[in-house]
Amino acid sequence: MFQKVLRYTGRHRKTTYASILVLVAGVAMSVLPYFFLYRLLRPLLTGGSLTLEETLFNAGAMALCMVLYGLFYVEGLALSHRSAYHTLENLRLHLQSKLEKQPLGAIQEKGVGVWKKMFIDDIESMELLLAHALPEGLSNLAVPVVVFVAMFLTGWKLGLLSLCSLPLGVLAMGMMYRSGMRKMGDYYAAGQKMNNTIVEYINGMEVVKVFNRDGESYHRFEADVKNYRDFTLDWFRACWLWMALYTSILPCVALVLLPVGGYLVLTGASTLPDYALVLCMSFSVGPPLIRAMNFMSVLPQLSYKIDQMESLFNIPPLKEGKTDFNGNDLQIRFENVRFSYEKDEVLHGISFSVPQGSLTALVGESGSGKSTLAKLLVHFYDVTDGRITLGGQDLREMSLASLNEQISFVAQEQFLFNTSLLENIRLGRPGATDEEVLAAAERAQCGEFLKRLEKGIYTMAGDGGKGLSGGERQRIALARAILKDAPIVVLDEATAFLDPENEEKMNAAIAEVIRGKTVIVIAHRLQSIAGADQIVVLDQGNVAGIGRHDTLRKTCPAYEKLWRAAEGAAAWRVSAKKGGDEA
Repeated sequence: MFQKVLRYTGRHRKTTYASILVLVAGVAMSVLPYFFLYRLLRPLLTGGSLTLEETLFNAGAMALCMVLYGLFYVEGLALSHRSAYHTLENLRLHLQSKLEKQPLGAIQEKGVGVWKKMFIDDIESMELLLAHALPEGLSNLAVPVVVFVAMFLTGWKLGLLSLCSLPLGVLAMGMMYRSGMRKMGDYYAAGQKMNNTIVEYINGMEVVKVFNRDGESYHRFEADVKNYRDFTLDWFRACWLWMALYTSILPCVALVLLPVGGYLVLTGASTLPDYALVLCMSFSVGPPLIRAMNFMSVLPQLSYKIDQMESLFNIPPLKEGKTDFNGNDLQIRFENVRFSYEKDEVLHGISFSVPQGSLTALVGESGSGKSTLAKLLVHFYDVTDGRITLGGQDLREMSLASLNEQISFVAQEQFLFNTSLLENIRLGRPGATDEEVLAAAERAQCGEFLKRLEKGIYTMAGDGGKGLSGGERQRIALARAILKDAPIVVLDEATAFLDPENEEKMNAAIAEVIRGKTVIVIAHRLQSIAGADQIVVLDQGNVAGIGRHDTLRKTCPAYEKLWRAAEGAAAWRVSAKKGGDEA
């Protein structure tokens, strides 16, 4: 367990060791006053005398020890906190580096709540364990061990009596660990589920209110919160009894020593001064021993949390090469591509090519695999079988940075950061000047709504871009793609927010994005892609047909069915009847 922690301390490992040593010195200072107390008591027990100077010396030594105890403890905790915060930093950076190598799709599948709990809640809770439990637990354990050795050196019989309470206390602690570890997995799983539900509940508040589903939505929210509460109480309930036993028994080192040791003195098997010294030491060892056990009891949580964090990354990382793009051209080829979400295969041997400079549309019913193909092309996932090539080069052979330089991906939902619209667009090319960003915004037809904003392009987007409408966010995303100027453009339902008022502007913006590019577009509005150079029809993860619009209508029943549905949707109008007549 200690190795798991220490490998994240990095160059601050020495600080961790120093904090433990300083805290050991502090705990030793808390024990030494009992030794000087014994020196005050010994003359009374042996019939000797004690001078004023000796009394003042021992009393002063006791006071000095307590002062040193405070100083050492403060310095030790300062060192332990410094090491703990740097360890948490290293842990977050380590997990971030592992996260960056995971398939983006797999990250999205786990949900925001899981990652929020790991990076914020779980890691933050480890600060207490790293800054207190580890250094204080070890230091408070080390000193009692030394004291027990001193007891045996004073008198082995008395030393043996002082150990009688330990087996009972350790047994109770072992039972607590055993009971607690069985419940810990369910406890943390319930916490992750509750976090995901809370995030979903807040994000979906608008839908809940609009459709008057407060009761149903709140019921699920309440159920998951209560579920977490029940698992927490169940975990505590399994540990409470054993915790009470070991906290009561462990510090009572004199539990057997006091009566039996007294008997040994009366029978002459031990001396009164030795008995007094061992009693003083037994009283001194109780507080640090119970502190050590309290801290040691939470160390399994530290080990468990690190294991849980690392287990989130059990998914094989993306197969990423280190070479730059060196393809012959910009032709894209899907060669017998198969892909599975866990055990369910959703693409069954897809093969087609996208010529350089062409516009290829992917169409099909929902769930046919269109978006999955697009995400495989931008390497959100690795293919299960087959391969995807760009200019003859396998995507898995090139670095993600090189691949991203070749492709602009514009999805249906585009995230905007809570910074200015200027900086949100500049994400497309971080080195771009303000003038280049403004030019990209104009080409993406953003000028009209930017003029309405008080600060124009310097307006803050708000959390997730909530300050803009869906169509406006989409045009900001298109401006990013224009600024990036990648030779390949993938549009995944990028026209989802079209409306009659903005349709012309959106089409003009998209025309600017795809001009002179190799384009793959996914759309439900078949009218918008009827002029595509090539249309690939997908049906339940298979290619049902490939060709131009007119040819497919004659040769591909699946496409003809989609086209009829699209025509019916285009002709659909909302109407109301009043007195039997449409109005």
